[in-house]
Amino acid sequence: MQVRHLHDWDVTPTEAIAIQKDFADRLITESLDIEVIHHVAGVDVSVKNGISQAAVVILTFPDLYVVEVQTASMPTPFPYVPGLLTFREGPALEMVFEQVQQTPDALIFDGMGRIHPRRMGIAAHFGLWLDLPTIGCGKTHFIGDYAEPETDKGAFSPLHHKGDQLGVVLRTRTNVKPVHISPGHRSDIDSARDLALRCTPKYRLPEPIRQAHNAAGAM
Repeated sequence: MQVRHLHDWDVTPTEAIAIQKDFADRLITESLDIEVIHHVAGVDVSVKNGISQAAVVILTFPDLYVVEVQTASMPTPFPYVPGLLTFREGPALEMVFEQVQQTPDALIFDGMGRIHPRRMGIAAHFGLWLDLPTIGCGKTHFIGDYAEPETDKGAFSPLHHKGDQLGVVLRTRTNVKPVHISPGHRSDIDSARDLALRCTPKYRLPEPIRQAHNAAGAM
């Protein structure tokens, strides 16, 4: 699939923050038409012993059958810095996206979209690189304030940061810890939540993320 190389990865943390601030103004907010989606990708990166393995798994939608799995590994090039996950995982992701044959209609990343101090989590960042609709699915709290959603599957509460709603905290299984859903590029909060829930028929994590997590960890 086509990947736009928008900047170099060999940057300092200060330069990385400047890139994020610049990119945030380029994000497009629009409703994702879920009825025309036929393929959804799950995206994850596993880092072990200094090696990053990125995985992209393409599934049919809405029946969620796996049709393609791609992985790519390389030495981890960037230190762990909160808020700069993209620069730690991005080079491996660029490699694996260049191997993908079936271009998905939307992608769900194991990581944040706009739930980020500069509104530029990994799902938002790579949405610009791919120019495709992207959604972030975070497993733990990062920033923002929210009320705990009700315990039933599908319950959600808005997450705000500095006066802006950045996403929702969504209960994907009854009586199970919720996930943090936010739009990346070319999506909005409501359609991001809707797609994430439709992709989560059984487990806590959306099936594309679960499949990508398994593929990324297989090294």
